[in-house]
Amino acid sequence: MTTESIDPGRGFDRMFAGANSAFVDRFGRSRPLDVDQWRADPDAADLELFVAPCTGPTIDIGCGPGRIAAALSERSIHAMGIDTSMEAIRQARERGAVAMLRDVFDHLPGEGRWDFALLADGNVGIGGSPVVLLRRVAQLLRPGGSIIVEVGAHGLGLTYERIRLRVDSHLSAPFNWASVGLDAIGSVAAASGLDVVRTHTVGDRHTATLRTRAVT
Repeated sequence: MTTESIDPGRGFDRMFAGANSAFVDRFGRSRPLDVDQWRADPDAADLELFVAPCTGPTIDIGCGPGRIAAALSERSIHAMGIDTSMEAIRQARERGAVAMLRDVFDHLPGEGRWDFALLADGNVGIGGSPVVLLRRVAQLLRPGGSIIVEVGAHGLGLTYERIRLRVDSHLSAPFNWASVGLDAIGSVAAASGLDVVRTHTVGDRHTATLRTRAVT
């Protein structure tokens, strides 16, 4: 029987350690989380969508076990991952990534100087308000910097949720989350003071590149 006996932070630590995990919505419907992919080496889609486009200093927000940040470092790109899970940061550092235990809303190194910021694996949902999150991420970038955001398929729209993390037989307290589809990212970007300059699809994964407005 599932019990509400774990806080979200501890739950994410156990998730990244390999526990069977899912998001559970208020109706009790489950969305399995692809932890094995996040713990593995980057696949071809990761490389094309997130690694290849980054040609300068890059911050990976919600980096998890660091597969993308490590791949960027291997290509001599100055990259740093941040995550709120201690287990994720431990694994990221173990694979050679520069990674810090930080929330995106904390003060972060290099604020205003990063060329690229990444929100992979649905991390545009962090905090439950994509506009608030994107405005914060834009503060981390130099003028004209880019945010590469993984989004859902066309038709998903913009959804706000109160979800729980289920880890094995344990259920966390609810927290805010959001999802953004290809059809909604334009309006979300505009509300955040950003421009969509490109969308890209590899298989069933989609990204949108958002750009801050350069100071003239």
